[in-house]
Amino acid sequence: MGEWMTLWFMSIALGMDAFSIGLGMGMLSLRIKQIMKIGITIGLFHMLMPLGGMTIGKEISVHFGGIAGVVGGILLVILGVTMIRSSFSKDDEPFVRPVGFGLLVFALSASLDSFSVGLSLGIYGAKTWLTIFMFGMMSMLLTWCGLMMGKKVQKWLGSYSEALGGCILLAFGVKILLPF
Repeated sequence: MGEWMTLWFMSIALGMDAFSIGLGMGMLSLRIKQIMKIGITIGLFHMLMPLGGMTIGKEISVHFGGIAGVVGGILLVILGVTMIRSSFSKDDEPFVRPVGFGLLVFALSASLDSFSVGLSLGIYGAKTWLTIFMFGMMSMLLTWCGLMMGKKVQKWLGSYSEALGGCILLAFGVKILLPF
C-alpha cells in the first residue's frame, strides 16, 4: 500500500478519536458557530502535535537507525490498544466544556495521541507536510461530523468509533513490526 493511502487510513484512525469525542461533546447544546470553532481548533492541534512528534521522531531515527522503526511500531501498538481499552470505559462525560481556555484544554487532550503517532511516523520517515495536512483536515471534518451527529444519536456509537480507530492504529503498528 502506498504512503498516501497509509496516511489516509491513519488520519481516519486519529480522526475517529476526535469523532467520538465530538460525538459526546455534541450532546451538549452547541451553536453552529461553536461547532465550527471546535472543529477548526481540534484540526489545528491535530496538525501541531504530530508535527512536534515527527520532528523528534526524525532526530531519533538519525541516531538509532533500524531500532527506531521497531520503537515506532511498538508505540502505534500501545496507542491502538490504549484507544481500544478506553473505548470500553464507563466515563462518557467530558471533563471540560469546549469554550475559551476549556476549548484549548479539550483540543489538547483530544490530540495527544497524534503526538505519539507523529513520533512514530517521524521515526518511519513519513512526508511531514502531507501527514500533518491529512491529520488536521480529517480530524476537523470528523470532529464536525461527531458534533453534528451527537445531537441525533445515542452515546453508544462514540465508544465503537474510538475502538475502530484503535484497531486501525494497532494494525499499522503490527504492519511496521511484522512487514509482510
